[in-house]
Amino acid sequence: MPTNKRESLIFTFIMCFCMVLWMSIYNVALQYCEFNGKIIAEAWLGFPLAYIFAMCCDWFIASPMAKGFAFTHLVTPGKSSPRAMALAVGSCMVVPMVIIMSLYGACEGLTHMPGGILANLYSVPAIWMINIPHNFVMALPWNLLVAGPISRFAFRRAFPVGTVFEEEHAELLEQAMAPECE
Repeated sequence: MPTNKRESLIFTFIMCFCMVLWMSIYNVALQYCEFNGKIIAEAWLGFPLAYIFAMCCDWFIASPMAKGFAFTHLVTPGKSSPRAMALAVGSCMVVPMVIIMSLYGACEGLTHMPGGILANLYSVPAIWMINIPHNFVMALPWNLLVAGPISRFAFRRAFPVGTVFEEEHAELLEQAMAPECE
């Protein structure tokens, strides 16, 4: 688990990549009712915008909500095991992210519908409500069983504990970059 904001941001980049890429492939496959190279290519084309949107939603909305709920009601930092904390936060992250990204998918799907976005705008609420359970049944196990473990492993291999500056060292960087007064 990340131990400070810098580590948390780096971990979020990795985790969002794993989740958004797979969920993009999954949703495009659902839309076309097939799975092949064309589906992967189409998902990859929509990936950059979805990734940026998901990163912003994760960092500013879902993560504070999920950590707040998990650390208040499910686990206690410092007392609960790292595995319990990872499962609690990971499970709590899925709910707001599925709701937000299902809406994103419903809106993005309008660009592929005949007649264009404005002609099909009325269908967004229905598509959104259909997307939520479809995405939840894939996102929860994928997060807990695949993306979470892979992301934690990759993160700790790239950044062993103590190699990313903690917050209190930030002022040392500011002092080093500031011009010296004579």
